[in-house]
Amino acid sequence: MDIAYSAEDQAFREEVRTFLDTKLSDDMRRAAARTTTVFADKDLAMAWQAILVEQGWAVPSWPVEHGGTGWTPTEKYIFGEELAKAGAPGLIPLGLRMLAPVLFKYGTPEQQAHYLPKMLSGEHYWCQGYSEPGSGSDLSSLRTAAAKDGDDYIVNGSKIWTTHAQFADHIFCLVRTDSSGRPQQGITFLLIPMATPGVSVEPIITLAADHEVNQVFFDGVRVPQANRVGPEHDGWNVAKYLLEFERGGGGAAVRLQVSLDHLKAIAAAEREGGEALWSSPGFRARTNALDIRIMALQFSEHATLARLSRGESPGPGSSLAKNNTVEIEQQINELKLEAVHYYGMPHANLISMNGHDAPWVGPEHAETVTPRYLNSRAASIFGGAKEVQKNIVAKVVLGL
Repeated sequence: MDIAYSAEDQAFREEVRTFLDTKLSDDMRRAAARTTTVFADKDLAMAWQAILVEQGWAVPSWPVEHGGTGWTPTEKYIFGEELAKAGAPGLIPLGLRMLAPVLFKYGTPEQQAHYLPKMLSGEHYWCQGYSEPGSGSDLSSLRTAAAKDGDDYIVNGSKIWTTHAQFADHIFCLVRTDSSGRPQQGITFLLIPMATPGVSVEPIITLAADHEVNQVFFDGVRVPQANRVGPEHDGWNVAKYLLEFERGGGGAAVRLQVSLDHLKAIAAAEREGGEALWSSPGFRARTNALDIRIMALQFSEHATLARLSRGESPGPGSSLAKNNTVEIEQQINELKLEAVHYYGMPHANLISMNGHDAPWVGPEHAETVTPRYLNSRAASIFGGAKEVQKNIVAKVVLGL
């Protein structure tokens, strides 16, 4: 399936490429290539965001009156493709892509006027407070509680696996305000400044030695009721709406193709039995199978793009795309780890980038392989566990 781009779309693609050639520096491309976590380094992401804000291209999906571009779905897709091909760093999505749509739908005019400009400028840096110890994919079992006290809520509890909480100055949070009904009832969506007394952050260092996630504690944290988004006790519906934007987005096929091309380059450089690993029929067959899966994913993205262009909903496509993208990415990373053999030792990227006494002496293509492999294992869980996505598809598509 080849999507037919109009002459206007092709001209837009050339405009994007020219912009990237001019504004995306080699240093930014190198730094993005060495990123081993889900999100880019904060300083790198914010520097790139400032460039896109100046161009007016930072938030294509926002309404025009709030800084959006007014692009068609096809133009947004083209933009995402070209960013991936150019190796641009990703923007931190927690505020721009996840919270912002919630504020557009559920936020008060005062909340929109206060938070959206600061989110876009980078003055506010957000993290997400959903998962809790014992309440990961089953968000309805969360126990962090918020009790009314005058015009405020008093929040007690904790959140875990909170990405970039060490950098964030605000957190959007699910809290329990009523326990008398069904688990999905009695949940409320709050916006909490991280500097509020009683909020503390403890780092979680991953097996890859990355400090990406944290545990956040709330000990008698006073939050104005004006910081509630949506009706009280209706946070479950707000959260479900937000997750549509965490799991969706499209454009993953090009990013995966770039990673697969990197795998092929590794296989051409590494030797096995005196010959290039790429000459192994078994290894090449496994790689070619991934090529086919990426092609099928891109067909699916184009079909979704066609629906969006007609003003239709993507339906369960975001769940299908999420699972397929994660599986393909994990398989690519597994093959990369096989390909680099003993150069896939832990923390090679840290040795390379931080100037340790024992300098990295392996090939450049092996630096990020192990931490990316380890980090990608978590992708089966975050943003909606694989099993949860399968249940959504079973219910919506198969009627089970």
